[in-house]
Amino acid sequence: MPTESIKIRNFIDGEFVEPLGGKYLDNIEPATGKPYALVPDSEAHDVELAVTAAERAFPSWSKTSAADRSRILLRIADLIERDLEKLARAESIDTGKPLSLARSLDIPRAASNFRFFATAILHTENEAHVTDGVAFNYTLRQPRGIAGLISPWNLPLYLLSWKIAPAIAVGNTAIAKPSVRRRRASRRDRPGPGSRTTSARFRRWRRRDRRRRKRCSDF
Repeated sequence: MPTESIKIRNFIDGEFVEPLGGKYLDNIEPATGKPYALVPDSEAHDVELAVTAAERAFPSWSKTSAADRSRILLRIADLIERDLEKLARAESIDTGKPLSLARSLDIPRAASNFRFFATAILHTENEAHVTDGVAFNYTLRQPRGIAGLISPWNLPLYLLSWKIAPAIAVGNTAIAKPSVRRRRASRRDRPGPGSRTTSARFRRWRRRDRRRRKRCSDF
């Protein structure tokens, strides 16, 4: 381990950026009880930047063909497997779990998540059927917009990938907030704004988004 703390930044609009407030939180290594990294203490304005970026990316990404999206997700899976040892060590330090477990479960499963949904989207279809000769019912599978994702502390990359992969596979964009308690490996892959101060704001944004989508679905 290096003697200096690792400074982790938010990943917004394709770039690693400092939190607007310039504040950071200590990330504690369970094995030593000491800080080993700094993570952004993000605020509402950081979330707003992420929302704006996700909204801007949605029209183009949602129109990307399933075949192209599949290739991109498969490439992500390949990169996770390429960096398995590096990510496993980061996950072990971050969560305090045995390196052997991170190496055999957490990181391989994260790659599998991307690979699973990358291939699943090549085999989806819309549906239509007539009910009792009086109604014509159909189901359209299409992108909805921005997915707000919050992952738990115990499997940071594994469970975050389980949320990110299906969201972007089907053409949505995503804002990911790793747990305030465990962040490092997930931010190596696809970081998002996250802190204690942001959590409540992020949840409020998700609730507003759900209500907006429900209103749209009522028509």
